[in-house]
Amino acid sequence: MRSLLTACGSLLTAGALLFTLTACSTPDTAPAPAATTPSAVATTPAPSVTATVEPAHSVAEASVEVVTAYDAPDGAAGWEFANPIDSGAPLTFYVEERQGEWLHVRLPTRPNGTTGWIRASDVSEKVLHYSLQVSTAGHSVTLLKDDVVVQTFPAAVGTGDTPTPLGEFYLTELLAPTNDGYGPYAYGISAFSEVLNEFGGGPGQIGMHGTDDAASIGQSASHGCIRLNNEDITALAQLLPLGTPITIE
Repeated sequence: MRSLLTACGSLLTAGALLFTLTACSTPDTAPAPAATTPSAVATTPAPSVTATVEPAHSVAEASVEVVTAYDAPDGAAGWEFANPIDSGAPLTFYVEERQGEWLHVRLPTRPNGTTGWIRASDVSEKVLHYSLQVSTAGHSVTLLKDDVVVQTFPAAVGTGDTPTPLGEFYLTELLAPTNDGYGPYAYGISAFSEVLNEFGGGPGQIGMHGTDDAASIGQSASHGCIRLNNEDITALAQLLPLGTPITIE
């Protein structure tokens, strides 16, 4: 699968791949502060309760050179994906559900919203704590941790003629762009322009990146990509692993 971020402007040359699933991300948990009890109040220890919580999000990272996706468990083969992808990033899939030895995943391919089934033995599965929500009407990107809002960033999105596609996607790669206009970092998204079948020599893949045009933030100004202020994309690049889900509305 070709994986260049080319729906935003001129061809975006893939720079050095920077982060995979765990590199340079901040810890998802911090030590809890020590509990204190006022000296004048007598307390009775509460009974210990262990809760089992199913992870809200998870990502599957390929552990084989080629992952085949099927239309159903033990169904017909429909897609093949090379690992690593063209930029050098590991091949990843956002996991929708597990059925025995099969994983139902989002696929980084056209048409948008395509899902398939992959063998769990072909990947390693990891829990994700972060997610993103994009409001095209509100020109914003909201970061959540364990489905709790952390921060909202102003953003630029696609114009009326080249809109940002809506749906549920995930982050597929993280690059350091080498040409002007894209800021210090660019995430590839498993979404494709629905009006540009190809652009600048690439497949019209949507990205989330910085910008040299700060005045465009808060506007409908791109060819479909999501633009953030450079300091905001830098903060996210240090935090979000590949596979992070992103919902665009």
